[in-house]
Amino acid sequence: MTKADLIDAVTEHTGLRKKDVTTVVEAAFGTMAAALTHHEKVQIVGFGSFEPRQRKARLGRDPRNQAEIKIPASWSLGFRPGKQLKQAVTGKSRKRAR
Repeated sequence: MTKADLIDAVTEHTGLRKKDVTTVVEAAFGTMAAALTHHEKVQIVGFGSFEPRQRKARLGRDPRNQAEIKIPASWSLGFRPGKQLKQAVTGKSRKRAR
């Protein structure tokens, strides 16, 4: 699903104007991106959480000649799905069978 598909789906589901939905979606993504840029965790209950993670500098090997190379520290982005999303995707119900 692309951002345009998301906007169309929300427009259809809510009955709001496409222009208004586009503004809200852009603002939501922009706010999330700004928080992640400042290395803050973004948590959406029921969906999941995005968390910036820092990787330490380390030594690696060049696969062509096996020479050691220094890999600098860097930031990456992790996503951990929420319980409800995980259950929806895997098809597992929260109720236990008796």
